Amino acid sequence: MKPEYLDAAATTPVDPRVLEVMLPYFSEIFGNASSNHIYGKNSKKAVDTARQQVARLLNVNDSEIYFTSGATEAINWALKGFLEANPEKGNHIITVKTEHKAVLNTCEYLETKGYEVTYLDVDPNGLISLDDLKTSITTQTSLICVMLVNNEIGVIQDIAGISKIASENNIALFTDATQAIGHMSVNISELNTDMLCLSAHKFGGPKGIGALYIRNGIKVAPLLHGGGQEKGLRGGTYNTPLIIGLGKAAELAFNELESRIKLLLQKREEITAYYEQNEIGTVNFKDVQTAPHILSITLKNQEAEDFLLMNSKKFIASTGSACSSGIVEVSHVLKAIVCESFVQKYIRISI
Repeated sequence: MKPEYLDAAATTPVDPRVLEVMLPYFSEIFGNASSNHIYGKNSKKAVDTARQQVARLLNVNDSEIYFTSGATEAINWALKGFLEANPEKGNHIITVKTEHKAVLNTCEYLETKGYEVTYLDVDPNGLISLDDLKTSITTQTSLICVMLVNNEIGVIQDIAGISKIASENNIALFTDATQAIGHMSVNISELNTDMLCLSAHKFGGPKGIGALYIRNGIKVAPLLHGGGQEKGLRGGTYNTPLIIGLGKAAELAFNELESRIKLLLQKREEITAYYEQNEIGTVNFKDVQTAPHILSITLKNQEAEDFLLMNSKKFIASTGSACSSGIVEVSHVLKAIVCESFVQKYIRISI
């Protein structure tokens, strides 16, 4: 028996229905979607359908969806591309200390290019203060970057409230929604964000494909120059099989979201009851909104590494430390919220 997989925030298996629709595009419908003949047109038609499927999931126009290799590329493109295309708007960015490393490392790079970055603190629940956001805005602030769902603790930021502040100050808002898509409703008309990214492998799609939503009218410079794909904004031959996979995963998420959330919440309640009734640990962040699929748990009597090793034949989950390039580091998210000694007792269960 394989251990139960409870690390879905890291990645998910490809849904068999997604794989099924992808397979013909590796060998049977293999044309280059940019080619102006029947083979290319068949591929292009499928790419257009996938774009529509992603757009419907977000409740946007399909002309606002751009395919990328994943969320990391989309984040780099959104931040670098917006600043390059809009120098007149200013050189100041506001983000959060608990953002994904793809955001933080991109911002650190931008600082070396002369941009100024404000990294907002979070409260004990991992949320920013809207008052702090307001006071951080300067006449040079051109972009605010705040994720919807934190990948390590699952808390949901008030993107609608943040977007209101951004709009009132004529500032663009970018949102990393990678951990939200497929697990909760993500409606752009409600969030009112200007740019948003997602990655297929977080919700039953293949790795290596994602998308960037760019609101019509928002100027973004290309990150990848090439053959003029994606309206000249993202060069490179269309990865048709993976795009088809993303589209199908988006379609399934749209059609099944209500039932998925119901199952996730049911499983979440079972896990919470098991840990707390047996006095193994306490589920954190109960006083704020969290995504249904991510539970942050503080163990009572064991360190996380020992606990997960002891239970490794039963289930797989994550600790409060992350391994990057072979080096184990304490999570920057947890360091921003709790003292380092508590981090050793943290585990993340993601359904």
